[in-house]
Amino acid sequence: MNRKRLLLIGIVSLVLAGAVTVVASRKLRTIGTASQLAFTRVVIADADMAPGARIAPAALRLANYPVSYLPEGAFQNMTEVVGRGVIVPIHKNEVVLASKLASAKGGAGLPSLIPGGKRALSVQVNEVISVAGFVVPGSHVDVLLTGRPAIQGAQDVMTTTVLENVEVLAAGQEWHPSPEGGKPQSVTVITLLVTPDEAQRLTLASAEGRIQLALRNPSDSDQEDPKAVKSAALYHMEPAPVVAVATGPRSTARSPVLVRAPAVYAVETIKGDKREVVKF
Repeated sequence: MNRKRLLLIGIVSLVLAGAVTVVASRKLRTIGTASQLAFTRVVIADADMAPGARIAPAALRLANYPVSYLPEGAFQNMTEVVGRGVIVPIHKNEVVLASKLASAKGGAGLPSLIPGGKRALSVQVNEVISVAGFVVPGSHVDVLLTGRPAIQGAQDVMTTTVLENVEVLAAGQEWHPSPEGGKPQSVTVITLLVTPDEAQRLTLASAEGRIQLALRNPSDSDQEDPKAVKSAALYHMEPAPVVAVATGPRSTARSPVLVRAPAVYAVETIKGDKREVVKF
């Protein structure tokens, strides 16, 4: 009985030893194959680079990189990268890719950040309009306009959303001369990335009334298209009568038709010599 048990233990030991040998040999083969990988020299960032920066030779270096793992758009010659503008942040020890750079003739600074079909438009704001300084490059905002429409019959002040989900390219301070001739005044300027049509609407809104920026969550890209709000709606006031002009089949103007507002109900309460009227 003891002999059978010892024989069984010996067989199990041999099987385990064989399995360990096979696994170890496979690991060694893998290591040997990895050591034989082909390498090439690629351009690596030697410093952090922010969007708009022009790449200098001191911010680059060459390093060995496995050919089989080389990302698309990598450079092997620093002369292809020096002088180009950065459009996406590049961090130190990161492979410099073409997708993070402006075109070879695109230059640097703000122009290099503007994609095709877009425009950069700056508006002057204050601390309230710029959401107390929380509007920073890369954030998205809605542009609201408050004013009195210059159309016939429009007497109420209104607020409407002019643009939605607009990207902020730059935000900073500029020094403008004082109107009184004193010390220059610090003015906050926000630069927005817009389409040509949006640029026209934003320029008109700045001239028509007062604009306000509403900061959005970066993950919220929905277009709500909210309706304009009149000041009377804030006080739950009765809307003013609307004058409608009817026209004939040949655009012959007729007499104005007065559309009256809904009837108002009044309840009078008498307490002694005092009278109180409540309207609904």
